[in-house]
Amino acid sequence: MVIKNLARGLGALALALVPLLPSPATPAAQAAPAAEVTTLSDAVGLLKVNEENRTDHTSSSFRHWNAGEDTTDGCDTRAEVLLAEAVVAPTVEPGCKLTGGRWTSYFDGQEVTGTGSLDVAHLVALAEAWDSGASAWTAGRREAYANDQGADVSLVAVTSRTNRQKADKDPADWMPPSPQAQCRYAGEWVSTKLRWQLTVDDRELEALKVYAEGPCEDIIVHYTPTA
Repeated sequence: MVIKNLARGLGALALALVPLLPSPATPAAQAAPAAEVTTLSDAVGLLKVNEENRTDHTSSSFRHWNAGEDTTDGCDTRAEVLLAEAVVAPTVEPGCKLTGGRWTSYFDGQEVTGTGSLDVAHLVALAEAWDSGASAWTAGRREAYANDQGADVSLVAVTSRTNRQKADKDPADWMPPSPQAQCRYAGEWVSTKLRWQLTVDDRELEALKVYAEGPCEDIIVHYTPTA
């Protein structure tokens, strides 16, 4: 009887320990990509060079704006970026209509009141992203890119005028008209390309090197690669 009771006790102990042991059928949690911090010059050196190709690109290649980071607030991505970047917060009316508020457009240093003359710009334009590798992505990844609020630099509130001037140009053909903004822009451009593993063409790379090795050599680039 003593032996039977001892056996039962050992069996119960073994069962109690089972939940504490890792299950071989349960995969390990995938670690989130680590944030990277480097100089602009070193960051430029990490960019991969490839020829651009806009074949098959259309205005519907990237879905935007979607329901945004907070899908319960009734605001789309554009409105959420405007709210996040406001120097003076606007009033949010039903349907996420924004009235009032104030913003500083860093491309040209202009202060803007009201949203009518503001664009939420993709720092690396959608067509440029397509040229640089996004053409091979899934529709879901392109939507994630077009609505990226995971990095503060991906989407920026700027004057519509400067965003129209920028269009889909890269730094070889356009830089912000405010000289004080150009180093920031170069760093954020490189950060966005590295975050999304987008390539650069030869002219673009040479233009970035000019800034990285000259007036912007002290710029530090922060980026977190997307999964």
